[in-house]
Amino acid sequence: MIVSAEFMRRIAAAAAAETLPRFRTAGAVSNKLAAGFDPVTEADREAERVIRTLLLAEYPDHGILGEEHGSENAGSRHIWVIDPIDGTRAFISGLPVWGTLVGLTIDGDAVAGMMSQPFTGELFYADGAGSHYEGPGGNRRLATRSTSELADATLFTTTPALFVGDMRARYDRLEASVRLARYGTDCYAFAMVAAGHADIAVDAGLQPYDIVALIPVIEQAGGVVTTWSGGAAEGGGDILASANPTLHDKALRLVNG
Repeated sequence: MIVSAEFMRRIAAAAAAETLPRFRTAGAVSNKLAAGFDPVTEADREAERVIRTLLLAEYPDHGILGEEHGSENAGSRHIWVIDPIDGTRAFISGLPVWGTLVGLTIDGDAVAGMMSQPFTGELFYADGAGSHYEGPGGNRRLATRSTSELADATLFTTTPALFVGDMRARYDRLEASVRLARYGTDCYAFAMVAAGHADIAVDAGLQPYDIVALIPVIEQAGGVVTTWSGGAAEGGGDILASANPTLHDKALRLVNG
């Protein structure tokens, strides 16, 4: 075990104390983009602040990369990667498919991570020894599906609008090959792959803080996460996550023609 479940719960609880009181309220929303819309709220900033405080108290020699407050001690072998609210658009729209993401990399490899959805009372985490769920229905070990054919698969993506140019044609080819496609699920989509409720999650243009925490949750449940070219996903980019290696290989071959 690399990170204890107890520490994951502490992080989740601290973040929830900042996010839940602000969820479905009329809080102020700022825009981080001069051209376009990239929302950020007080909940994002305050949740990351308390997470960073916990991490530095527990692991003072580790580095941190956060979406809202940047990086510190970036030369450390151990880097914690934080997205305090992944799915801020869902958050400000009152939809409970956002989550708090915290992941740990060692020498660039994602080895532990968690996704907390406090409104539904769910925690998905990987501690280096396995992938786990705590929440409604009881605690359990996570395991991905054994689906081996794209024609039998369920696919999630945030929105097909993320895929532009040639990528849109490649995404459309993948969606046309699966049994069911669902949109608008942000980090929750990747958690559903780990939990065995979906087979593929795909998104474009992700940042490291969007995916690092989810990589070990999926991989330690039996799944695979790479870029569309088959490379390491820790650096972000165009990401494909699948329930198992067989399905992943077929999805990669399809999107790459």
